[in-house]
Amino acid sequence: MTYCFHVGICLCLVLFQTTVMPYFHLFDRFYDLLSPFVIYLSLFQSLRQSIPVILFFGFLMDSLSGGPFGLYLTTYIWLFIGVKWIITFLHVGDSFLLPFIVAAGVLLQNCIFIGTIAIFEPGTQFLSAAISMATVQVLWAIFTGPIFLMFFNYSHGKWNKWLEKVFAKVNS
Repeated sequence: MTYCFHVGICLCLVLFQTTVMPYFHLFDRFYDLLSPFVIYLSLFQSLRQSIPVILFFGFLMDSLSGGPFGLYLTTYIWLFIGVKWIITFLHVGDSFLLPFIVAAGVLLQNCIFIGTIAIFEPGTQFLSAAISMATVQVLWAIFTGPIFLMFFNYSHGKWNKWLEKVFAKVNS
């Protein structure tokens, strides 16, 4: 049932990112909304629960984007591995570190995107625009990333409590 929660949240994020956000100028340079969810999965969920969700939505985002196939999947996997590696050194319960973990994740994602563009489009003059975009996205991540992480964690707790009530009624 946890997979249902993860799929529901991710579908809502993908729909919001692709249908609502493009119509607001404020969100022109907003980061990928699935990045905080991948970070949430790596911080608070097990490997068994996280990998299928990351694979599925990596393929979904690759299908929706116009970029090279496998770009989002590779990014999400490296983001997941990177955060799992970072939490071996840092204490996850410290909420002061959450903005910087999300910002580092968004920076990693931008570095992978910039590297991919540099490989497929050599000689283009995109570096200053890409650095400007990455800077704005990292700033967005510092301020909004922890809110997303807390929302995902809170929602998952509520989901589990609701399921316990439903199963208690079914079993009694």
